[in-house]
Amino acid sequence: MLWAYGLGDVGTGMGASLIGFYLLRFYVAAGLPPWLAGLAYGLGRLWDAVNDPIVGWLSDKTVNAKLGPRLPWILWSAVPLGASMALMWWLPPWESVWTKFWVFLVVSVVANSLYTCVNLPYTALAAELTTDVGLRTRLNTSRFTGSILATITAALLAGVLVGNLGDPSSYLPVGLVSGVIISASGLLCGWGLLPSARNCQRPEPTPGTTRKLLRRVAQNGRFLMVLGLYLLLWCSLQLMQAVSLFFLPVVLQVPEGLSKLILLPFLLSSLGGLWLWNTVSHRAGRLQALRQGGLLWIAGCLLVMVLQPLNPALPVLAASNLFKLILLLLSIVLAGVGASTAYLIPWSLLPDAIDADPEKPAGQYTAWMVLAQKVCISAVIALLGMVLSASGYDEALANTAQPTSALVAIRLCMGIIPAVLVVLGLVVTRRWPERGLHLQGQSPAS
Repeated sequence: MLWAYGLGDVGTGMGASLIGFYLLRFYVAAGLPPWLAGLAYGLGRLWDAVNDPIVGWLSDKTVNAKLGPRLPWILWSAVPLGASMALMWWLPPWESVWTKFWVFLVVSVVANSLYTCVNLPYTALAAELTTDVGLRTRLNTSRFTGSILATITAALLAGVLVGNLGDPSSYLPVGLVSGVIISASGLLCGWGLLPSARNCQRPEPTPGTTRKLLRRVAQNGRFLMVLGLYLLLWCSLQLMQAVSLFFLPVVLQVPEGLSKLILLPFLLSSLGGLWLWNTVSHRAGRLQALRQGGLLWIAGCLLVMVLQPLNPALPVLAASNLFKLILLLLSIVLAGVGASTAYLIPWSLLPDAIDADPEKPAGQYTAWMVLAQKVCISAVIALLGMVLSASGYDEALANTAQPTSALVAIRLCMGIIPAVLVVLGLVVTRRWPERGLHLQGQSPAS
C-alpha cells in the first residue's frame, strides 16, 4: 500500500513542480508582460480552486463496486491529465499577446480541472485507508517522497531539455516527457491501491452532509489551525519557487545553465528533511518537527537577504565566486530541509481534524483545504507578477541591466516575505493539542 500511495504523487508532484518553478518564467519568455503572466497563472490556479469542492463532493458520492471509492476518478483521469499537462508548455504561433494569454488560460483551466480529478480523490484516501496516526504519517511520508523524487527528476529533465530560459519553444520537450510520466504514475497508483481501497473507511451517507460541513468547518478548531498552517507554508514555498529562476540569474548573476541545476540541492535537502521530520515526529511529536523545521527555513530565507552576486567577469569557480556559491548552497539546503515540513506536517495533521467530525467526509474537508490553498497561491503569484512589473523588471533587458528596484523586489520575495509567512504558520499552530491525541489516531470532538 505504501509504495502504491507514494506513486500517486509522482506524476502530480512532477507537474506541480514544473508549474511552480517554470510556468511564470515560460509565460514571460513567451512574450507576456510579468503582470499579465502572473494573471494567467493566477486565474488558472483560481479555477483549480473553484472546482475542488465540486470534485470533493462528487468523489464522496462515487463508489464503484469493483474499484471502491476515489479510484475511478484517478484511473479515468490519469491519461487526459498527462496530455493536458504536456500542452501547457506549447507556444501558440500567434503574435498577439492577448491571444497567447487566452490560449494559455484555456489550456491551464483544462489541465487544472483534470489535476483536481486525480489529486483530490487521491489525497482524500490518506484519511480513509487507515485510522492509525503512525501509518497516516508514513503514508504522507511515502506520498511526499514520491513527490520530491519526481520534482528532482523534473528539475533534471528541465535542466537538460530546456536549453534557454528565454526561449519559450525550448519548454515543450520537458512537457511531453513529463506528460507520459504523469499518466503512467496515476494508472500504477490506482492499480496498486485496489486491494486496500475496496475495504477502506468511507464517509457516512448522511443527508445534507455538505451543508452541515460548511457550518461545522468554522467550529472545527483543529481544521482551522491545519488550514492556516497549510496556507502560510505553501504560499511561502510557492513564492520562493516561482521567483527562484528570476533570483538566481538576475539578482545573484548565477549562469543560466547553473541556475536550473542549482535547484537540485533544494530538492535533495527537502527529501532528506522529509525523512528527518518523519523521525522527529515519531519521537518528539509533529509540532516539535514543525518548529525545528520552521526555524531552519527562516534561517535560510534570512541568509538569502545578505547573499552577494557573483562577479560575471571572473570564472564561476574563482575563489570569490566559489565562496559566494557555498553561501548560496548553504541557504538553499537550510531552506530545503525546513521547507519539507510544508509537505509533511499539514497533511499528517489533517486526518486528526477530519476525525473530529463524526461523519468524516474526507473528500469535502480535503477539497476546502486545497481550495483555500489554491486561492491564496493564485493571489500570491498574480501579485508577484504585478510586483515584477511595478519594480521595472523587463525581460528584454540583460540580467545585468535590470533596475535596482527590480533586484530589491525579487530579493524580498525570496527572503523576508517567505520568512514572515513561516513565522505566522508557527504562531497559528501554537495551541494544537498534539499530546491529547490517542495512539490509534482517534481524536476527541473539537
